[in-house]
Amino acid sequence: MEYKIEDIEDTFNAEIIQQLGNLEYLIKINDNEKNLKILTMSSRGIEFVLDQKYHKVMYLDNTTSQMKIVVNGIPITVNMHQNFNEIVFKNSGDSGTGDSQLNLHSQIPGKVIKISVSEGSEVKKEDVICVLESMKMQVSVKSHKDGVVKKIKVKEGSTVAKDDIIAEIE
Repeated sequence: MEYKIEDIEDTFNAEIIQQLGNLEYLIKINDNEKNLKILTMSSRGIEFVLDQKYHKVMYLDNTTSQMKIVVNGIPITVNMHQNFNEIVFKNSGDSGTGDSQLNLHSQIPGKVIKISVSEGSEVKKEDVICVLESMKMQVSVKSHKDGVVKKIKVKEGSTVAKDDIIAEIE
């Protein structure tokens, strides 16, 4: 996955290469392999050892593809995959079932935290239909075309799986 730290020009890629044992991983940051051992992890933060150096991260705030954290006492904003919203939008109109002209599909699993339109609403391509929360990130699901919302198939507080129909747009 691609990440970018605010105020720094370059992006970087990070991925888990191999699970070595109980909460121990071999990871790759850009082209460098590193050993990671997670000491504690909760909804408030994580403590870990990366290449034999202790680090503490506290989570402050999550929004769509952005996380505000404090790393070893230094506040940082991380943009997690700069194009995340565009990828979700690009893939939300077609699940491979052939009904992409009418149905707007969820490209990711998540919890519906906000519905931004009502049945009968006119929408333009890329208007936000709803907001999903997935992996502590909020992701806007946008209309795949101009039209009128015929039917909303989800409710606030409900969960959706990948490829579930969010709304019918004529």
